[in-house]
Amino acid sequence: MTECKNIEILYFTDILCVWAYLEQIRIDELKSHFDSKIELKYHFIPLFGSVSTKMKNEWEEKGGVAAYGKFVHDLSLKYEHIKIHPDIWKLNTPKTSINCHAFLKAIQLLELEERLEKGTCQQDEGKGIFETAVWRVRCGFFRDALDISAHSNLMDIANELNLPLEKIEEKINNGEAHAALSDDMALKAKHEVKGSPTLVFNEGRQMIYGNVGYKVVAANIEELLNKADDNASWC
Repeated sequence: MTECKNIEILYFTDILCVWAYLEQIRIDELKSHFDSKIELKYHFIPLFGSVSTKMKNEWEEKGGVAAYGKFVHDLSLKYEHIKIHPDIWKLNTPKTSINCHAFLKAIQLLELEERLEKGTCQQDEGKGIFETAVWRVRCGFFRDALDISAHSNLMDIANELNLPLEKIEEKINNGEAHAALSDDMALKAKHEVKGSPTLVFNEGRQMIYGNVGYKVVAANIEELLNKADDNASWC
């Protein structure tokens, strides 16, 4: 058997996507199990770029935002590992996911540039600073019904994590965060990503989209990490 040092996995989500919220436990397990054998690259797509338009087009005949909120909340009855506010989507309905994507891109860029001082920013066990921020924003919406399209609420989260507010504002104000979002959209188009969450690996040859169990994802990664010698080289 031949073994690659690691495989790159592109991970596409929208922060307001409930399937990505419940998927986090699987992502955490993948990172824990495969460790340095995989490299996750996080990208955002605006499925909820305009919440009002999405609700009108997809949920108006079903009961609108209230009906969608009930659908999302009812998922918490099926998946015990997630907590969802009983008034999700009805209380503090966000207008867009784009603001929080830009906010998180700013943090991601700062982490990549090593401009976040180690030891000063809070992070969850097993997560980097950016990954911690992503999870806190998701919990802020789904668990706490916080309007995460409001910039002030996002900066409150940054402050709670002891992140450098001025540096985050700089990345947003100078356009770098939005340029990074544009790059994410280009990758989405390149790989023909359909929705959230989506894992793309094997240089775009394989894709796993939607609510797929951990064992299925892990099996695909194992296959890529341990490719038979008589097959064509892929890594």
